[in-house]
Amino acid sequence: MKVDAALAFNALSDVPAVARRLEAAGYDGAYTFEGPHDPFFPLLLAGEHTERLELYTAVAIGFARNPMTLAGIAYDLHLASRGRFALGLGTQIRPHVERRFSMPWSRPVERMREMVLAIRAIWSCWHERTKLDFRGEFYTHTLMTPFFDPGPSPFGLPRILLAGVGPRMTEVAGEVADGFLVHPFTTPKYLREATHPALERGLARSGRTRRDLEIAFPVMAGAFTNDEERTRVRDALRSRVAFYGSTPAYRPVLEAHGWGDLQPELNALSKRGEWAAMSALVTDEVVDEFCVVAPPDALPDAIRGRYGDLVDRVSLDVGVADVAPLVARLRG
Repeated sequence: MKVDAALAFNALSDVPAVARRLEAAGYDGAYTFEGPHDPFFPLLLAGEHTERLELYTAVAIGFARNPMTLAGIAYDLHLASRGRFALGLGTQIRPHVERRFSMPWSRPVERMREMVLAIRAIWSCWHERTKLDFRGEFYTHTLMTPFFDPGPSPFGLPRILLAGVGPRMTEVAGEVADGFLVHPFTTPKYLREATHPALERGLARSGRTRRDLEIAFPVMAGAFTNDEERTRVRDALRSRVAFYGSTPAYRPVLEAHGWGDLQPELNALSKRGEWAAMSALVTDEVVDEFCVVAPPDALPDAIRGRYGDLVDRVSLDVGVADVAPLVARLRG
Protein backbone atom coordinates (compact mmCIF):
# COMPACT_ATOMS: atom_id res chain seq x y z
CA MET A 1 0.00 0.00 0.00
CA LYS A 2 1.33 3.41 -0.98
CA VAL A 3 0.82 6.39 1.31
CA ASP A 4 0.23 9.97 0.20
CA ALA A 5 -0.39 13.34 1.83
CA ALA A 6 -1.95 16.60 0.81
CA LEU A 7 0.56 19.25 -0.18
CA ALA A 8 -0.68 21.74 2.43
CA PHE A 9 0.65 25.30 2.34
CA ASN A 10 -0.35 28.90 2.97
CA ALA A 11 1.79 30.52 0.27
CA LEU A 12 3.56 29.14 -2.79
CA SER A 13 6.87 30.01 -1.17
CA ASP A 14 6.11 27.33 1.46
CA VAL A 15 5.85 24.53 -1.09
CA PRO A 16 9.52 23.54 -1.49
CA ALA A 17 10.01 23.00 2.25
CA VAL A 18 6.68 21.19 2.65
CA ALA A 19 7.40 18.88 -0.27
CA ARG A 20 10.86 18.04 1.05
CA ARG A 21 9.39 17.23 4.48
CA LEU A 22 6.85 14.86 2.97
CA GLU A 23 9.53 13.08 0.98
CA ALA A 24 11.78 12.81 4.03
CA ALA A 25 8.89 11.35 6.06
CA GLY A 26 8.62 8.50 3.59
CA TYR A 27 5.43 9.42 1.78
CA ASP A 28 5.06 7.98 -1.71
CA GLY A 29 3.07 10.87 -3.13
CA ALA A 30 1.67 14.33 -2.61
CA TYR A 31 -1.42 15.88 -4.11
CA THR A 32 -3.06 19.25 -4.54
CA PHE A 33 -6.70 20.13 -5.04
CA GLU A 34 -8.84 22.87 -6.53
CA GLY A 35 -9.23 25.15 -3.53
CA PRO A 36 -7.96 28.62 -2.63
CA HIS A 37 -4.90 28.08 -4.86
CA ASP A 38 -4.35 26.84 -8.38
CA PRO A 39 -3.81 23.06 -8.25
CA PHE A 40 -0.97 22.99 -10.77
CA PHE A 41 1.52 25.71 -9.77
CA PRO A 42 2.46 24.10 -6.43
CA LEU A 43 3.30 20.80 -8.13
CA LEU A 44 5.81 22.53 -10.38
CA LEU A 45 7.68 23.69 -7.28
CA ALA A 46 7.29 20.34 -5.57
CA GLY A 47 8.71 18.55 -8.59
CA GLU A 48 11.71 20.86 -8.65
CA HIS A 49 12.54 20.29 -4.98
CA THR A 50 11.99 16.53 -4.63
CA GLU A 51 13.47 13.44 -6.22
CA ARG A 52 11.01 10.55 -5.92
CA LEU A 53 7.69 11.94 -4.63
CA GLU A 54 4.81 11.15 -6.98
CA LEU A 55 2.73 14.25 -7.67
CA TYR A 56 -0.90 14.51 -8.70
CA THR A 57 -4.00 16.66 -8.59
CA ALA A 58 -6.86 15.29 -6.49
CA VAL A 59 -8.56 16.95 -8.13
CA ALA A 60 -8.35 19.64 -10.75
CA ILE A 61 -11.77 20.55 -12.09
CA GLY A 62 -11.79 19.26 -15.65
CA PHE A 63 -14.76 21.25 -16.86
CA ALA A 64 -13.17 24.52 -15.76
CA ARG A 65 -10.68 23.97 -18.60
CA ASN A 66 -10.53 22.36 -22.02
CA PRO A 67 -8.61 19.28 -23.20
CA MET A 68 -5.86 21.26 -24.93
CA THR A 69 -5.01 23.37 -21.87
CA LEU A 70 -5.10 20.31 -19.60
CA ALA A 71 -2.95 18.32 -22.02
CA GLY A 72 -0.33 21.07 -22.12
CA ILE A 73 -0.20 21.68 -18.37
CA ALA A 74 0.03 17.97 -17.55
CA TYR A 75 2.66 17.35 -20.21
CA ASP A 76 4.87 20.14 -18.89
CA LEU A 77 4.46 19.06 -15.26
CA HIS A 78 5.38 15.51 -16.21
CA LEU A 79 8.53 16.80 -17.92
CA ALA A 80 9.42 19.14 -15.06
CA SER A 81 9.02 16.40 -12.44
CA ARG A 82 10.97 13.90 -14.54
CA GLY A 83 8.03 11.58 -15.05
CA ARG A 84 6.31 11.82 -11.66
CA PHE A 85 3.07 13.68 -12.46
CA ALA A 86 -0.47 12.30 -12.80
CA LEU A 87 -3.46 14.35 -13.90
CA GLY A 88 -6.36 13.81 -11.49
CA LEU A 89 -9.65 15.20 -12.77
CA GLY A 90 -13.09 15.70 -11.27
CA THR A 91 -16.32 17.26 -12.49
CA GLN A 92 -17.40 19.44 -9.54
CA ILE A 93 -21.12 20.25 -9.56
CA ARG A 94 -23.14 22.32 -11.98
CA PRO A 95 -23.40 25.58 -9.97
CA HIS A 96 -19.62 25.81 -9.63
CA VAL A 97 -18.93 24.99 -13.27
CA GLU A 98 -21.48 27.45 -14.60
CA ARG A 99 -21.43 30.22 -11.98
CA ARG A 100 -17.84 30.10 -10.66
CA PHE A 101 -15.96 29.11 -13.80
CA SER A 102 -18.48 30.35 -16.42
CA MET A 103 -18.09 27.14 -18.37
CA PRO A 104 -20.69 24.85 -19.99
CA TRP A 105 -22.29 21.98 -18.12
CA SER A 106 -24.06 19.09 -19.76
CA ARG A 107 -24.07 15.30 -19.39
CA PRO A 108 -21.02 15.21 -17.10
CA VAL A 109 -20.33 11.49 -17.45
CA GLU A 110 -20.21 11.59 -21.24
CA ARG A 111 -18.34 14.89 -21.25
CA MET A 112 -15.66 13.61 -18.88
CA ARG A 113 -15.16 10.43 -20.89
CA GLU A 114 -14.69 12.49 -24.05
CA MET A 115 -12.37 14.93 -22.28
CA VAL A 116 -10.02 12.10 -21.31
CA LEU A 117 -10.07 10.67 -24.84
CA ALA A 118 -9.37 14.12 -26.29
CA ILE A 119 -6.39 14.65 -23.97
CA ARG A 120 -5.00 11.27 -24.97
CA ALA A 121 -5.42 12.15 -28.66
CA ILE A 122 -3.45 15.37 -28.16
CA TRP A 123 -0.70 13.54 -26.29
CA SER A 124 -0.57 10.91 -29.02
CA CYS A 125 0.03 13.68 -31.55
CA TRP A 126 2.91 15.09 -29.52
CA HIS A 127 4.48 11.91 -28.23
CA GLU A 128 3.70 9.33 -30.91
CA ARG A 129 3.63 11.75 -33.86
CA THR A 130 0.09 10.86 -34.95
CA LYS A 131 -2.14 13.31 -36.79
CA LEU A 132 -4.41 15.27 -34.48
CA ASP A 133 -7.94 14.54 -35.62
CA PHE A 134 -10.23 14.30 -32.62
CA ARG A 135 -13.90 14.96 -33.37
CA GLY A 136 -16.32 14.44 -30.51
CA GLU A 137 -19.69 15.66 -29.34
CA PHE A 138 -18.24 18.15 -26.85
CA TYR A 139 -14.66 18.74 -28.02
CA THR A 140 -12.97 18.99 -31.40
CA HIS A 141 -9.20 19.18 -31.84
CA THR A 142 -7.92 19.04 -35.41
CA LEU A 143 -5.17 21.66 -35.62
CA MET A 144 -1.58 21.21 -34.44
CA THR A 145 1.34 23.01 -36.06
CA PRO A 146 5.05 22.52 -35.25
CA PHE A 147 5.19 25.78 -33.29
CA PHE A 148 2.71 24.41 -30.70
CA ASP A 149 4.05 20.85 -30.62
CA PRO A 150 6.45 20.10 -27.72
CA GLY A 151 7.56 16.82 -29.27
CA PRO A 152 7.98 13.40 -27.66
CA SER A 153 8.50 13.15 -23.92
CA PRO A 154 11.58 11.31 -22.63
CA PHE A 155 9.51 10.29 -19.59
CA GLY A 156 6.54 8.85 -21.41
CA LEU A 157 3.04 10.18 -20.82
CA PRO A 158 1.35 11.23 -17.58
CA ARG A 159 -1.29 8.99 -16.08
CA ILE A 160 -4.88 10.20 -15.90
CA LEU A 161 -6.89 9.65 -12.71
CA LEU A 162 -10.62 10.24 -12.44
CA ALA A 163 -12.70 10.94 -9.36
CA GLY A 164 -16.24 9.75 -8.90
CA VAL A 165 -18.92 8.54 -6.52
CA GLY A 166 -21.84 7.37 -8.62
CA PRO A 167 -21.70 4.17 -10.69
CA ARG A 168 -21.70 5.77 -14.13
CA MET A 169 -18.71 8.05 -13.53
CA THR A 170 -16.94 5.20 -11.78
CA GLU A 171 -17.49 2.99 -14.82
CA VAL A 172 -15.97 5.66 -17.04
CA ALA A 173 -12.89 5.72 -14.82
CA GLY A 174 -12.56 1.97 -15.23
CA GLU A 175 -12.90 2.33 -18.98
CA VAL A 176 -10.61 5.25 -19.86
CA ALA A 177 -8.47 6.20 -16.83
CA ASP A 178 -5.26 4.85 -15.30
CA GLY A 179 -6.50 5.34 -11.77
CA PHE A 180 -9.59 6.06 -9.69
CA LEU A 181 -9.73 8.67 -6.94
CA VAL A 182 -12.22 7.51 -4.32
CA HIS A 183 -14.13 10.27 -2.59
CA PRO A 184 -13.42 10.53 1.18
CA PHE A 185 -17.15 10.07 1.81
CA THR A 186 -16.98 6.34 1.15
CA THR A 187 -17.25 3.22 3.29
CA PRO A 188 -15.81 -0.28 2.91
CA LYS A 189 -19.33 -1.57 2.19
CA TYR A 190 -19.85 0.97 -0.61
CA LEU A 191 -16.41 0.21 -2.05
CA ARG A 192 -17.19 -3.52 -2.19
CA GLU A 193 -20.79 -3.36 -3.33
CA ALA A 194 -20.82 -0.32 -5.63
CA THR A 195 -17.38 1.07 -6.50
CA HIS A 196 -15.52 -2.11 -7.38
CA PRO A 197 -18.33 -3.63 -9.49
CA ALA A 198 -18.63 -0.36 -11.44
CA LEU A 199 -14.89 -0.22 -12.04
CA GLU A 200 -14.92 -3.83 -13.21
CA ARG A 201 -17.66 -3.05 -15.74
CA GLY A 202 -15.61 -0.18 -17.12
CA LEU A 203 -12.43 -2.24 -17.20
CA ALA A 204 -14.24 -4.98 -19.10
CA ARG A 205 -15.33 -2.49 -21.77
CA SER A 206 -11.71 -1.51 -22.35
CA GLY A 207 -10.38 -5.08 -22.25
CA ARG A 208 -8.40 -4.47 -19.06
CA THR A 209 -8.27 -5.98 -15.60
CA ARG A 210 -8.07 -4.66 -12.04
CA ARG A 211 -4.26 -4.79 -12.24
CA ASP A 212 -4.42 -2.03 -14.87
CA LEU A 213 -6.10 0.47 -12.54
CA GLU A 214 -4.76 2.09 -9.37
CA ILE A 215 -7.28 3.02 -6.68
CA ALA A 216 -6.42 5.86 -4.31
CA PHE A 217 -8.42 6.72 -1.20
CA PRO A 218 -8.08 9.72 1.16
CA VAL A 219 -9.04 8.10 4.45
CA MET A 220 -10.91 10.18 7.01
CA ALA A 221 -8.80 9.19 9.99
CA GLY A 222 -7.65 10.55 13.32
CA ALA A 223 -5.26 9.56 16.09
CA PHE A 224 -5.65 10.12 19.83
CA THR A 225 -3.65 9.44 22.98
CA ASN A 226 -6.33 10.10 25.62
CA ASP A 227 -10.10 10.31 25.99
CA GLU A 228 -10.19 14.08 25.56
CA GLU A 229 -8.29 13.87 22.28
CA ARG A 230 -10.50 11.01 21.12
CA THR A 231 -13.63 13.11 21.63
CA ARG A 232 -12.10 16.10 19.88
CA VAL A 233 -10.95 14.01 16.90
CA ARG A 234 -14.29 12.26 16.54
CA ASP A 235 -16.20 15.54 16.71
CA ALA A 236 -14.00 17.06 14.00
CA LEU A 237 -14.59 14.05 11.77
CA ARG A 238 -18.31 14.11 12.62
CA SER A 239 -18.52 17.65 11.22
CA ARG A 240 -16.75 16.57 8.06
CA VAL A 241 -19.09 13.62 7.58
CA ALA A 242 -22.06 15.94 8.06
CA PHE A 243 -20.72 18.37 5.46
CA TYR A 244 -20.17 15.67 2.85
CA GLY A 245 -23.45 13.96 3.70
CA SER A 246 -25.42 17.10 2.89
CA THR A 247 -24.51 16.77 -0.81
CA PRO A 248 -27.32 15.17 -2.85
CA ALA A 249 -24.88 13.38 -5.17
CA TYR A 250 -23.45 11.46 -2.21
CA ARG A 251 -26.77 10.11 -0.98
CA PRO A 252 -26.16 6.65 -2.55
CA VAL A 253 -23.34 6.05 -0.06
CA LEU A 254 -25.69 6.69 2.85
CA GLU A 255 -28.41 4.61 1.21
CA ALA A 256 -26.05 1.63 1.08
CA HIS A 257 -26.31 1.60 4.89
CA GLY A 258 -30.01 2.43 5.15
CA TRP A 259 -29.27 6.06 6.08
CA GLY A 260 -30.56 7.73 2.92
CA ASP A 261 -33.07 9.90 4.78
CA LEU A 262 -30.20 11.59 6.61
CA GLN A 263 -29.04 13.33 3.44
CA PRO A 264 -32.01 15.69 2.87
CA GLU A 265 -32.03 16.57 6.56
CA LEU A 266 -28.38 17.55 6.42
CA ASN A 267 -28.93 19.40 3.17
CA ALA A 268 -31.77 21.47 4.61
CA LEU A 269 -29.70 22.42 7.66
CA SER A 270 -26.71 23.35 5.48
CA LYS A 271 -28.84 25.81 3.51
CA ARG A 272 -29.75 27.50 6.79
CA GLY A 273 -26.14 27.49 7.98
CA GLU A 274 -26.96 25.35 11.01
CA TRP A 275 -23.62 23.55 11.13
CA ALA A 276 -23.81 22.43 14.77
CA ALA A 277 -27.22 20.89 14.18
CA MET A 278 -25.84 19.03 11.19
CA SER A 279 -23.12 17.42 13.28
CA ALA A 280 -25.64 16.46 15.95
CA LEU A 281 -27.51 14.35 13.39
CA VAL A 282 -24.43 12.24 12.65
CA THR A 283 -24.40 9.38 15.15
CA ASP A 284 -21.36 7.53 16.43
CA GLU A 285 -22.39 4.59 14.26
CA VAL A 286 -22.16 6.75 11.14
CA VAL A 287 -18.80 8.20 12.20
CA ASP A 288 -17.39 4.71 12.79
CA GLU A 289 -18.50 3.57 9.34
CA PHE A 290 -16.87 6.45 7.49
CA CYS A 291 -13.82 7.13 9.67
CA VAL A 292 -10.92 5.36 11.35
CA VAL A 293 -10.05 6.65 14.83
CA ALA A 294 -7.37 4.91 16.86
CA PRO A 295 -4.20 5.48 18.92
CA PRO A 296 -1.19 6.23 16.68
CA ASP A 297 0.40 2.79 17.09
CA ALA A 298 -2.89 1.05 16.21
CA LEU A 299 -3.88 3.27 13.31
CA PRO A 300 -1.83 1.62 10.51
CA ASP A 301 -3.24 -1.84 11.23
CA ALA A 302 -6.74 -0.43 11.53
CA ILE A 303 -6.49 1.26 8.11
CA ARG A 304 -4.91 -1.76 6.44
CA GLY A 305 -7.50 -4.04 7.99
CA ARG A 306 -10.38 -2.00 6.60
CA TYR A 307 -9.02 -1.00 3.20
CA GLY A 308 -6.01 -3.18 2.42
CA ASP A 309 -7.90 -5.38 -0.04
CA LEU A 310 -9.90 -2.51 -1.52
CA VAL A 311 -7.44 0.23 -2.46
CA ASP A 312 -3.84 0.53 -3.61
CA ARG A 313 -2.88 3.75 -1.91
CA VAL A 314 -4.23 5.90 0.91
CA SER A 315 -3.72 9.44 2.03
CA LEU A 316 -4.38 10.82 5.47
CA ASP A 317 -3.69 13.68 7.84
CA VAL A 318 -3.89 12.51 11.45
CA GLY A 319 -2.05 15.30 13.26
CA VAL A 320 0.79 13.07 14.51
CA ALA A 321 4.03 14.97 15.15
CA ASP A 322 6.38 12.16 14.08
CA VAL A 323 4.51 10.67 11.15
CA ALA A 324 7.41 8.71 9.61
CA PRO A 325 6.89 5.50 11.68
CA LEU A 326 3.18 5.52 10.88
CA VAL A 327 3.86 5.96 7.16
CA ALA A 328 6.45 3.17 7.20
CA ARG A 329 4.03 0.75 8.86
CA LEU A 330 1.24 1.64 6.47
CA ARG A 331 3.50 1.04 3.49
CA GLY A 332 4.28 -2.29 5.11
